[in-house]
Amino acid sequence: MAKPLTFAVPKGRILDEALPLMARAGVVPEAAFHDKNNRALSFACEQGDLRIIRVRAFDVATFVAHGAAQAGIVGSDVVEEFAYSDLYAPVDLDIGHCRLSVAEPAGQTPGAGHASHMRVASKYPNLTRRHFEAQGVQAEVVKLNGAMELAPGLGLASRIVDLVSSGQTLKDNGLVESATILQISARLIVNRAALKTDERVAALVERFRALVAQRKAA
Repeated sequence: MAKPLTFAVPKGRILDEALPLMARAGVVPEAAFHDKNNRALSFACEQGDLRIIRVRAFDVATFVAHGAAQAGIVGSDVVEEFAYSDLYAPVDLDIGHCRLSVAEPAGQTPGAGHASHMRVASKYPNLTRRHFEAQGVQAEVVKLNGAMELAPGLGLASRIVDLVSSGQTLKDNGLVESATILQISARLIVNRAALKTDERVAALVERFRALVAQRKAA
């Protein structure tokens, strides 16, 4: 019997939006998956040849790129940040919409944005550097995994690059968006080698693709 496929999903907001779509594609985790007190990271699925692992968004890409998981769901921000050659994102799931933006303190003095060197706090060092390089600015990226909004006020960085949906968190911390780097949505991702060698992965891609097309047509 073939080894179960491993499907990686991220904790948090994208997962809440993805679960109904996953269910329609036949990816239905066991009841324990929904138990908030359950600390397990790997779960069986109703479909016997499938199991689900729940990890941090950045780790979803790493597990799939290295073939430890054959497929998964993650935001396009993560796909773009890592740009793994073994990762293929064949389906835009049209959920989990937000944007990756540059933000700075409200009322920053004019001209402060024209420095040739800048310190920026972000958990997206690659996307951040690329964005500023395109403007002729050398960005020194201070890598933070959270509480990004504190960095400018505490003198750690003059700008931040972070995910924004409503913008309320920025506002509450005295920051304003000054540029959008990337519009983001959740993607179905697969390992390229697995897609070529395991027909179950290709079938999974087709199921998700058909569901998204169906929803758009409705």
